[in-house]
Amino acid sequence: MRNRVHATGLAVAVLIFTLGIALSTALAAPASGSKPVPGSMVIVFRDGHRQVFQLAEIEKVEYPVSEQAAGSSEVPSRGRFFGKWEAGDGAGGSFFITLNEDGKAFRSIGDERGKWTYINGEARITWNDGKLDAIRKVGSHFQKFAYEAGKSFTDTPANVTDARNTSPKSL
Repeated sequence: MRNRVHATGLAVAVLIFTLGIALSTALAAPASGSKPVPGSMVIVFRDGHRQVFQLAEIEKVEYPVSEQAAGSSEVPSRGRFFGKWEAGDGAGGSFFITLNEDGKAFRSIGDERGKWTYINGEARITWNDGKLDAIRKVGSHFQKFAYEAGKSFTDTPANVTDARNTSPKSL
């Protein structure tokens, strides 16, 4: 009789523990089809589970850039991209891209303006005409990857040419 009581008690404890974990997981993460709540960030892990963080509670987000993502073991700093870059236009000519410290960008083709951000060790430029350019370190030199309007930085580029900072202002 005593063994039965212990076995039943143990089974009940395991059941309560399992239900508690399932309930806390369901409450912590929205359903897979739902949208994140404003003011929050959702991280989706490789195994499919999600975790919600309130942005007000986050001071900064840090993650290492792999050698494969950066193109070499040396990842250039954000300041390495400041200045005027000469890049190929994909048709044998060249043009200039100016990247300012405040995130503003200027392209000499069509006198186009845009904004740039530093992501994963590269400069990603979004032009007002919808086109995209990325300046990436590949080995020991830099290249400009051009994307047509409507494409993303993970799509196949329209062209890839060498890029050179003619007036580096590295910090």
